[in-house]
Amino acid sequence: MKLPTTNHLRFYHRQMGDISFLWLSLTMIRSPIKPVTKILLSVLSVAFLLIGYSWLSDRQHLENPNDTTIPSWSQLAEGVERSVKWNERTEDRWLTDDAKATVIRLFSGLCIAVLGSCILGIGMGCMAPIEAFFHPPLSFFAKVPATAVIAVFMALVGLGMEMYITMIVFGILPSMAISVYQAVKEFPEELQYKAYTLGASHMEVIWTIIFPYVLPKLIDSLRLMIGPAMVYLIAAEMLFGDVGFGYRIRIQSKLLNMGVVYPYLVLLAGFGFTMDYLLKTLQRKISPWFEKQH
Repeated sequence: MKLPTTNHLRFYHRQMGDISFLWLSLTMIRSPIKPVTKILLSVLSVAFLLIGYSWLSDRQHLENPNDTTIPSWSQLAEGVERSVKWNERTEDRWLTDDAKATVIRLFSGLCIAVLGSCILGIGMGCMAPIEAFFHPPLSFFAKVPATAVIAVFMALVGLGMEMYITMIVFGILPSMAISVYQAVKEFPEELQYKAYTLGASHMEVIWTIIFPYVLPKLIDSLRLMIGPAMVYLIAAEMLFGDVGFGYRIRIQSKLLNMGVVYPYLVLLAGFGFTMDYLLKTLQRKISPWFEKQH
């Protein structure tokens, strides 16, 4: 069955009229929409979320005016003010201290995981002995949830910075390394042979041809791993941290101060979304050919 071309769509437009054609364009599988329509639908989805939350909060406060499980907008504002305000008793500011601790831990773990997965993945994809040695344990560890072995990390590296980094690296490095390995396996062999014909060494082939080919897929894999990495870190901070987003969420949840918890959750989501957007932009800048292929 042939897919409809642009001429087909123009014919449908003339025959069906504006309203019917708009409905067809919105419901047809993989049919593109106008940028303005896309923006409007995105804004509409966010508006529905805000309206739905307001309705739930109002209903909850009608039953119990002092309820804090679904805080009102004024209670959320108070929670934000409390988070950014200097605490005279403890001599700290919750938001800046927690954000600093969480961001340092997250970026340290991600950097080590990206570097390790790149080296292991390319090594396995290029060298059969390395593949035979590392692929079985990496495939095994990729199926083990990092949170299930948190007690092992605690016993091996203690409760300091090393434990949080270990959680992130163990949780995402095996899966990312296998993704890089599979990307190397998909590398066209004819390009490799052409490079050897032109006199390139093994390292030149890896660094100038294979690595640029794998890089956008490595970025894609990292984008997918941002969420799991944050889950592992927040879980560790909830259990053992004395500062950080996970620690603050745990403490405030016990006190039912959800006016503090919800803004923290929004900040985490916003931070993950920003990282994903920046990585996507970086991918588009350094590998424009990849986006055209996909």
